Amino acid sequence: MERGISLNSCRSVCDNLESPDIEIQPVYFDYRRQAYAISRGALYSNTPSDFDFKLQNGGKKLSKRAMIKLFKDADLVFPVIHGTFGEDGQIQSILEKAKARYVGSPSQACKIAFNKFKANELIRGHDFPSLPSALLKSHASKKENQQTLETFFKTNKITRAIVKPVSGGSSIGVHSVINPKEALIAMQDIFNKKLDTQAVVEPFCEGKEFTVVILQNRFGLPVALIPSEIETSYNENQIFDFRKKYLPTRKVHYHCPPRFTQEQIEKIQIMAEQLFSVLGMRHFGRFDGWLLKDGQIWFSDFNPISGMEQNSFLFQQASQIGFTHRDVLMYILRRAATEYGLPSPESKPQSVLEIAKKLLKKERVNVIGGGTSAERQVSLMSATNVWLKIKRSEKYEPQLFIMTGDNEIWHTPYNFALNHTVEEISAMLHDAEKNAAWLETHRNQALLKLALRPGEASEKLFQPRKMTMAEFLKLDGFVFLGLHGGMGEDGTIQKLLTQHHKKYNGSHADASRLCMDKYATGEAMKPLAKYGIYTAEKKVFPLLHFKNFTSAQWAAFWTELKKSLSAKGQPANSLIIKPTDDGCSAGICRISTAKDLRLYMTFAHKNALEIPTGTLEDQHGIIEMPSQQMHHVMFERFIETDKPRVINNKLIWNKKTGWIEVTVGVVGQAKKLHALSPSLTVSHSHVLSLEEKFQGGTGVNITPPPQPHVSDKALKEAKKRIEIAANTLGIEGYARLDAFMQTQTGELFIIEANTLPALTPSTVIFHQSLEEKTPIYPREFLEHLIELGKAAKV
Repeated sequence: MERGISLNSCRSVCDNLESPDIEIQPVYFDYRRQAYAISRGALYSNTPSDFDFKLQNGGKKLSKRAMIKLFKDADLVFPVIHGTFGEDGQIQSILEKAKARYVGSPSQACKIAFNKFKANELIRGHDFPSLPSALLKSHASKKENQQTLETFFKTNKITRAIVKPVSGGSSIGVHSVINPKEALIAMQDIFNKKLDTQAVVEPFCEGKEFTVVILQNRFGLPVALIPSEIETSYNENQIFDFRKKYLPTRKVHYHCPPRFTQEQIEKIQIMAEQLFSVLGMRHFGRFDGWLLKDGQIWFSDFNPISGMEQNSFLFQQASQIGFTHRDVLMYILRRAATEYGLPSPESKPQSVLEIAKKLLKKERVNVIGGGTSAERQVSLMSATNVWLKIKRSEKYEPQLFIMTGDNEIWHTPYNFALNHTVEEISAMLHDAEKNAAWLETHRNQALLKLALRPGEASEKLFQPRKMTMAEFLKLDGFVFLGLHGGMGEDGTIQKLLTQHHKKYNGSHADASRLCMDKYATGEAMKPLAKYGIYTAEKKVFPLLHFKNFTSAQWAAFWTELKKSLSAKGQPANSLIIKPTDDGCSAGICRISTAKDLRLYMTFAHKNALEIPTGTLEDQHGIIEMPSQQMHHVMFERFIETDKPRVINNKLIWNKKTGWIEVTVGVVGQAKKLHALSPSLTVSHSHVLSLEEKFQGGTGVNITPPPQPHVSDKALKEAKKRIEIAANTLGIEGYARLDAFMQTQTGELFIIEANTLPALTPSTVIFHQSLEEKTPIYPREFLEHLIELGKAAKV
């Protein structure tokens, strides 16, 4: 799972370090640890599976000798491989044997830091606070491991414990247990899944969880930044797991600065700096720990390679002292370059006059995201990504605005923009004035200890400013909409902007309103059947229709509904249910029985946040529900598709019906839209989950769908049909259409049209723009969207 996170980090590093002065060659290791030199464009894939099977033809396979030469000839190698092979000292050993210069901690430090049992023993040996732990081994007998667990629980009087792989990160394979029997099952699960050959068991911590980034200054001294507190529920054996770490969710809340006393924060920082030296680490790292109920501080995990995805803890904490993403990465590179006696890549400080001249040449762009819809977290990711990309534009000067309420918008500075959810950012913005003096003190302390040279922390921080929508509309500049769902896509914001004569990206109000309504979209597609463009039959009902149904009524309704959505006289065996007025995957799932329907409606009436795994028949994973009360639901026939999978670098295609699910971007002026290359969407369930759509490193999109499974003729015909459908809907600027596509004819069943598709770091529309004859990289693509918006009629 950490291969996907590594891809996110690599993309982020390349995006932020790319410049005329720095040449970057990405090197990718497949699951067999075969090295390939790949293009920068490949990094915009959402997961390694997106291009694993293409490597034999699309990547330059490196022999061991060629790989060593490439590493040795480089000025610096920057490992950003998370988990095994990247953080356990293996890649560092290869680089050391090659006598290559590299960023990050040496192999011996990584070996100790990454082994949770050895690291805990080491800190205990240096008289740092530690918790008891026991080692479980796969080669030991079941009886031996059982005895170890029973002794551990009894000796330490444990009522709840954590069992996890000795080596590993991102909370993969971590289990919360309450007795030796559960611990033995958890251990066996770790060994059966081959996550590790050893597991460690330790008491569950009672306290507050935190993480802190450490940077090494130019004098070789470690400097801890302002820690982040992790607030989440640990009830019912919950933990801070992989999903909570990487998918924006209401179940976790990050606080930076943390809600600790000044004395506690300083103690965390001092201990982190000491442990950085004890472990023999260098350049940078991130440590996770606990502020225990008795006031002691225990460090539980030591990460030699901190995550570097766009809103990672590294960038969050660095932003609090005025570092941009590029600034902190350059700071780390500079430290490594100095150590190897290389010329230091310098940041040339700009005078106030130089900055003013540049700004005068650039056009202002007001990027707005967040909001109150179910898609607000994706909106936040899109707006932040657009803002960060355009910050490096030669044409435009972006300002970021986060919408935190129905009529509440904040002009948001860099150090408030990188948290994971709108709710987190809202809380920080409201507390900004209260925390200003405190943050200034800690910022100045960190700046002093980091021994910065002029220009190394280039971001000019400011106090956030709250405003109403009316005040926002009076601001000068182009408006870049990152508001997905709700008022962002139902025509409301577009109508307001038009009334105020503002230029903006995307479609006008009428097209937005039409496409937001899934039923109306389907109706608009019906006349296009003569072109091979179809829509699944749909039925819409108000939620109140089901309020007081009896068991007999549920059964009768289900039977009649399946008949009414039949195809060629064959009743539907299962149906798709979805809210009519919400986007993304909120509330969308497959239902197969009257019982499923009744259970779904129970959760919908309660306005529940989610439907837990296993509630519905054949349900895979949690179903996230809309954040606001649903009023109408829509039913449509479930369309069975082929089942492609990428396993061990090979594409396995299980042919079922000759239909596949695709998503296709369109770009251009009204009535002159150009369809980009379709992407095959690969779902692990019956519908795409929120993770698969928006969590980098999770959802698989193969662009374009591969031959011979999908004919070239079908792709060309599908693109023509997508253009007809998009033009019929009145779309302009850009959009993304989701559809089922026939693999040999290119016929389409249109699912929905998104007039403001996600623009997150690895969004599928970026994959597609890179597949054009002349590849268009994300920043160029965003600049093109602005140009299209400026050219559109108001």
